[in-house]
Amino acid sequence: MARIRTVKPDLFVNERVAACSVTAVVTYVGLFTQSDDHGRHRDNPAIIAGLLWPLRAEHTPVHVEEDLQQLADAGLICRYTGCDGKRYLHITGWYEHQKIDRPSQSRFPVCVSHNRDKRCGPCKGVCVEAEANTRGALDEPSVNPHRAVDPHPAQLARPHSDRTTVPGTGDNTHPDTSGTVSPAQGEPAGQGRFAEASTNPPRNLAEASTSGSRIMDPGSSSPTGRTAPDGTVTAGNLLAEYVGSCTQRPPGDVLGHLGRLLKKLLAEGIDVDHIRVGLARYAEIQGHPSRLPSLVNDAMNARVPAQTGSRPGVTHRAWTNPVDAAAAYAEEL
Repeated sequence: MARIRTVKPDLFVNERVAACSVTAVVTYVGLFTQSDDHGRHRDNPAIIAGLLWPLRAEHTPVHVEEDLQQLADAGLICRYTGCDGKRYLHITGWYEHQKIDRPSQSRFPVCVSHNRDKRCGPCKGVCVEAEANTRGALDEPSVNPHRAVDPHPAQLARPHSDRTTVPGTGDNTHPDTSGTVSPAQGEPAGQGRFAEASTNPPRNLAEASTSGSRIMDPGSSSPTGRTAPDGTVTAGNLLAEYVGSCTQRPPGDVLGHLGRLLKKLLAEGIDVDHIRVGLARYAEIQGHPSRLPSLVNDAMNARVPAQTGSRPGVTHRAWTNPVDAAAAYAEEL
C-alpha cells in the first residue's frame, strides 16, 4: 500500500545520490512511498516497475534492476535475503530520516546486517537467524579475537546480504540520505567492500568526488545516460509511435521486447526512417517481436526493378516470342 512520505532538501545535494542516474534517483524516491513503515520492500524489479513506472513502457524491469544495483552500490539501499529465503531490500537511512507516528508492524523479514535488533515479520520478534548468529558467537571458543563477531556462514552464502562499503566511512557505518555517516545498529564486522571492482565508471566511488561531477546526463530519460545516434529520436519515441498505432495497448512483455530491439537497432546506426518502415510493417502483420529486425532489413535492402539506360523511367522487359504468332501479328500478317 502506497504511503505519503517526506523527502529532505539534502537529497538533491547528496554526493551518493548524484553518483546514480536520474532514473535511479526517481526509483529511489519512489521506494519511499512504497516501502512499509520500516523502510522494507520486496526486492523484485518486476513488482517495483509496475508500481513506480506503470506509464513508462520503455522503462522495463531490466532497467529497474539497473536502478536498484546503482542504489545498492551507492549504499542508499541494502539488498538481502530474509529468513524465509526470499529477496528483500530496505532503505539504509530510514530510521534517521522518516519519523512515523504509530508505525504498523512489518510483515517482511529484518536485515540482520543492519537492523538485527528490530522486529522480524515472520519471526514475530527478534529474527531467529540473528539469534543463531549470536549464540554461535558466544558459545563457540575461538583463538581469534575477531571470531566472535564474524558473520554466520548463512549470511555469506546470500548474494544480497553484503553491502558495498563507501570509502572513507569504515566497515561499521552505512550512509544515509543526508550525506552524513551514521553507525549501523548491531551490524557485525566483516561486511566489507566487494573484492571485484565495479565495471561501470559512473558507479565507481573510489576516486575523489566533487560537487556535480557524478551527474553524467541530468536531462536524459535513458537509465544509463545514453542517447540515440541522431540525438533526437529514441527507442521510447519509436515505441510510443507504435503504441499509438495500435487499437489497444499491447502486453508489457511485447513492448519490453520491442524496446530492447529498437535500442539495438539505433545503436547499430541504422537509419530511423528504415526502422519506422519496419515497425509500421510489423504493426500490420504482428507476430513475435523478433520479426522486427528482418522487417527493418527488408526496408533497408528492398529490391529495385531494373530500368533501361536510354529511358530511365521505363522498366526493362526481356523479349520473348509470342505463344500464338497468328493472334499476335494478325493485323500485320
